[in-house]
Amino acid sequence: MTTDRKTGFAPVFDSESRVLILGSFPSVKSRQIEFYYGNKQNRFWGMLCGYFGEDIPETTDGKRDFLSRRKIALWDMVVACEINGSADASVKNAEVADLNEILCKAPIEKILLNGTLAYELFLRHYADINIPYQKMPSTSPANPRYRKEVWSQALDGVFK
Repeated sequence: MTTDRKTGFAPVFDSESRVLILGSFPSVKSRQIEFYYGNKQNRFWGMLCGYFGEDIPETTDGKRDFLSRRKIALWDMVVACEINGSADASVKNAEVADLNEILCKAPIEKILLNGTLAYELFLRHYADINIPYQKMPSTSPANPRYRKEVWSQALDGVFK
Protein backbone atom coordinates (compact mmCIF):
# COMPACT_ATOMS: atom_id res chain seq x y z
CA MET A 1 0.00 0.00 0.00
CA THR A 2 1.32 3.42 -0.88
CA THR A 3 1.56 6.33 1.47
CA ASP A 4 -0.18 9.40 0.05
CA ARG A 5 -0.65 12.83 1.60
CA LYS A 6 -4.20 13.15 2.87
CA THR A 7 -6.10 16.09 4.27
CA GLY A 8 -8.50 15.94 7.21
CA PHE A 9 -11.67 17.90 7.89
CA ALA A 10 -12.44 21.40 9.08
CA PRO A 11 -13.32 21.69 12.76
CA VAL A 12 -16.96 21.49 13.83
CA PHE A 13 -17.75 24.05 16.54
CA ASP A 14 -19.65 27.22 17.30
CA SER A 15 -19.46 30.09 19.77
CA GLU A 16 -21.16 27.98 22.48
CA SER A 17 -18.96 24.86 22.31
CA ARG A 18 -17.80 23.84 25.79
CA VAL A 19 -15.94 20.58 25.16
CA LEU A 20 -13.38 20.00 22.42
CA ILE A 21 -12.88 16.38 21.38
CA LEU A 22 -9.72 15.85 19.38
CA GLY A 23 -9.07 12.66 17.44
CA SER A 24 -5.92 11.81 15.52
CA PHE A 25 -6.84 11.70 11.80
CA PRO A 26 -9.89 10.50 9.85
CA SER A 27 -10.04 6.82 8.92
CA VAL A 28 -10.42 5.65 5.34
CA LYS A 29 -14.19 5.24 5.87
CA SER A 30 -14.46 8.70 7.42
CA ARG A 31 -12.59 10.18 4.46
CA GLN A 32 -15.01 8.38 2.09
CA ILE A 33 -18.09 9.93 3.72
CA GLU A 34 -16.22 13.18 4.44
CA PHE A 35 -17.11 13.38 8.13
CA TYR A 36 -15.77 12.35 11.50
CA TYR A 37 -16.01 8.77 12.79
CA GLY A 38 -17.53 7.33 9.63
CA ASN A 39 -16.61 3.73 10.45
CA LYS A 40 -19.79 2.22 11.89
CA GLN A 41 -17.60 -0.06 14.04
CA ASN A 42 -16.08 2.97 15.78
CA ARG A 43 -17.70 3.48 19.17
CA PHE A 44 -17.58 7.28 19.05
CA TRP A 45 -21.12 8.20 17.97
CA GLY A 46 -22.72 5.42 20.02
CA MET A 47 -20.81 6.49 23.13
CA LEU A 48 -21.46 10.22 22.69
CA CYS A 49 -25.12 10.03 21.69
CA GLY A 50 -25.72 7.35 24.31
CA TYR A 51 -24.29 9.61 27.00
CA PHE A 52 -27.01 12.16 26.20
CA GLY A 53 -29.71 9.49 25.75
CA GLU A 54 -30.09 10.16 22.03
CA ASP A 55 -30.10 7.96 18.95
CA ILE A 56 -27.20 8.31 16.54
CA PRO A 57 -28.19 10.76 13.79
CA GLU A 58 -28.40 9.15 10.36
CA THR A 59 -26.89 12.06 8.43
CA THR A 60 -23.86 14.31 8.64
CA ASP A 61 -26.17 17.30 9.08
CA GLY A 62 -27.88 15.47 11.93
CA LYS A 63 -24.52 14.84 13.59
CA ARG A 64 -23.53 18.48 13.15
CA ASP A 65 -26.82 19.54 14.75
CA PHE A 66 -26.28 17.10 17.63
CA LEU A 67 -22.78 18.50 18.29
CA SER A 68 -24.10 22.07 18.23
CA ARG A 69 -27.05 21.35 20.54
CA ARG A 70 -24.76 19.51 22.98
CA LYS A 71 -22.06 22.23 22.83
CA ILE A 72 -19.35 19.88 21.59
CA ALA A 73 -16.53 20.85 19.24
CA LEU A 74 -14.88 18.16 17.12
CA TRP A 75 -11.58 18.15 15.27
CA ASP A 76 -8.41 16.13 14.76
CA MET A 77 -4.89 16.90 15.94
CA VAL A 78 -3.58 16.09 12.45
CA VAL A 79 -5.00 18.21 9.63
CA ALA A 80 -2.81 16.67 6.91
CA CYS A 81 -0.32 13.82 6.75
CA GLU A 82 0.97 10.82 4.88
CA ILE A 83 -0.83 7.69 6.05
CA ASN A 84 -1.28 4.05 5.09
CA GLY A 85 -4.98 3.21 5.30
CA SER A 86 -6.33 4.22 8.71
CA ALA A 87 -3.42 3.24 10.97
CA ASP A 88 -2.30 5.99 13.36
CA ALA A 89 1.04 4.21 13.61
CA SER A 90 1.67 4.95 9.93
CA VAL A 91 1.12 8.73 10.18
CA LYS A 92 4.13 10.63 8.85
CA ASN A 93 4.89 14.29 8.19
CA ALA A 94 1.89 15.40 10.21
CA GLU A 95 0.64 18.96 10.00
CA VAL A 96 -0.85 19.71 13.42
CA ALA A 97 -4.08 21.63 13.95
CA ASP A 98 -3.95 25.25 15.09
CA LEU A 99 -6.28 24.92 18.08
CA ASN A 100 -6.48 28.69 18.44
CA GLU A 101 -8.91 28.55 15.52
CA ILE A 102 -11.42 27.15 18.04
CA LEU A 103 -10.07 28.34 21.39
CA CYS A 104 -10.29 32.02 20.43
CA LYS A 105 -13.93 31.67 19.38
CA ALA A 106 -15.51 29.20 21.82
CA PRO A 107 -15.60 28.94 25.65
CA ILE A 108 -13.93 25.52 25.76
CA GLU A 109 -13.86 24.18 29.33
CA LYS A 110 -12.26 20.81 28.69
CA ILE A 111 -10.31 19.05 25.94
CA LEU A 112 -10.72 15.28 25.49
CA LEU A 113 -8.09 13.52 23.42
CA ASN A 114 -9.40 10.43 21.66
CA GLY A 115 -6.45 8.01 21.75
CA THR A 116 -2.69 7.96 22.10
CA LEU A 117 -1.60 9.76 18.93
CA ALA A 118 -3.95 12.69 19.59
CA TYR A 119 -2.69 12.90 23.16
CA GLU A 120 1.01 12.70 22.23
CA LEU A 121 0.69 15.38 19.54
CA PHE A 122 -1.30 17.58 21.90
CA LEU A 123 1.41 17.30 24.57
CA ARG A 124 4.11 18.06 22.03
CA HIS A 125 2.39 21.23 20.79
CA TYR A 126 -0.04 22.39 23.49
CA ALA A 127 1.11 21.03 26.89
CA ASP A 128 1.19 24.55 28.37
CA ILE A 129 -2.45 25.27 27.49
CA ASN A 130 -4.54 26.71 30.30
CA ILE A 131 -7.55 24.42 29.74
CA PRO A 132 -7.96 21.04 31.48
CA TYR A 133 -7.28 18.16 29.10
CA GLN A 134 -7.48 14.40 29.40
CA LYS A 135 -6.28 11.39 27.43
CA MET A 136 -9.25 9.17 26.62
CA PRO A 137 -9.36 5.52 25.58
CA SER A 138 -9.63 5.46 21.80
CA THR A 139 -13.10 4.73 20.46
CA SER A 140 -11.49 2.89 17.53
CA PRO A 141 -12.69 -0.67 16.94
CA ALA A 142 -8.99 -1.63 17.00
CA ASN A 143 -8.71 -0.65 20.69
CA PRO A 144 -9.45 -3.57 23.04
CA ARG A 145 -8.95 -1.31 26.11
CA TYR A 146 -11.85 1.04 25.31
CA ARG A 147 -13.91 1.91 28.41
CA LYS A 148 -17.17 3.82 28.02
CA GLU A 149 -17.26 4.75 31.71
CA VAL A 150 -14.04 6.78 31.35
CA TRP A 151 -15.74 8.87 28.66
CA SER A 152 -18.89 9.23 30.76
CA GLN A 153 -16.91 10.47 33.78
CA ALA A 154 -15.01 13.00 31.65
CA LEU A 155 -18.23 14.30 30.10
CA ASP A 156 -19.84 14.46 33.57
CA GLY A 157 -17.11 16.92 34.54
CA VAL A 158 -18.63 19.46 32.15
CA PHE A 159 -22.24 18.50 31.62
CA LYS A 160 -23.41 17.35 35.09
